[in-house]
Amino acid sequence: MDALRKQASKLREQVAKQQQAVIKQFGGTGYESSDVMVIDEVEMQRHQQLEKLYRSTRAGKDFQKEIVKAAEALTAIGYKHIEAGTKLSEDCSRYGAENVHDKILAKGASIYGDARKHVEKEQEDLNKLLSSQVLDPLRAMMLGAPLEDARHLAQRYSRMRQEAETQIFVLWLLTPKCKQAVEVSRRQAKVREIPNPENVGKLHAAETKMKEIKANMAVLGIEASAALAAVEAQQQRLTFQRLVALVEGEKNYHLRVAAILGEVEAEVSPSGWSEGECKGEGGWFPSAYVEKRQRIPSTDLSSDVY
Repeated sequence: MDALRKQASKLREQVAKQQQAVIKQFGGTGYESSDVMVIDEVEMQRHQQLEKLYRSTRAGKDFQKEIVKAAEALTAIGYKHIEAGTKLSEDCSRYGAENVHDKILAKGASIYGDARKHVEKEQEDLNKLLSSQVLDPLRAMMLGAPLEDARHLAQRYSRMRQEAETQIFVLWLLTPKCKQAVEVSRRQAKVREIPNPENVGKLHAAETKMKEIKANMAVLGIEASAALAAVEAQQQRLTFQRLVALVEGEKNYHLRVAAILGEVEAEVSPSGWSEGECKGEGGWFPSAYVEKRQRIPSTDLSSDVY
């Protein structure tokens, strides 16, 4: 049984090699003038265009998957931040309420605890934006009917092209004494020179089928190219828009959080006190005991020094 499988496999390989050799030879100078061959210059250009569009839409879909994966990870991290930040807010507020005698620390803890609530609200808004403006549109595009329909058309065209290549091989087998690839017109002439009703009938049937495949391929190729081109344009436009939405969402989130924390910093800083360093030691000191001066360093920047 194993020996039979090996022989069958070897025979299939030999036939495949012969078929590819014939198809390659039919691509020579005499082939373009044939009106029954399918793989001509126009068809070859359409085939190359479809391959390019197919690869492009596949790469676009893969990139969309990466964006979705990243947005999902950012959302998951965001929910963890909300959980940790909410607990920190509660702890700070509790400390501030239970230690009112400690005016500086308790006040700072209460202010920060309240600010954390606003920070977590901003994080929640960012998560919602990632879901509605990034994840949902990209998922819909990736799983949508237009993309799948266009790719199915391209796959049908590819299968029809393979059928045409097989038909070319059938024509070659039906041509008597044809050991090398030649023009179809010359092969037909040889058939007339050596009449064989059965072979002639089979050859005419094969040529008729070839013409039918060629006509169907022309229609399907145009339809598939137009569908894939439309999907490619929509895919690139949508992906770019969602990428911009992701950037703007993150930027606005960080700006708002920075504003919230800036207000906290201004409120918790002790009134009438300044922070600085003297003889290598840093700390707070009364602002009334220092004089504000402006120093101009060697660069164009100026700084306030106490």
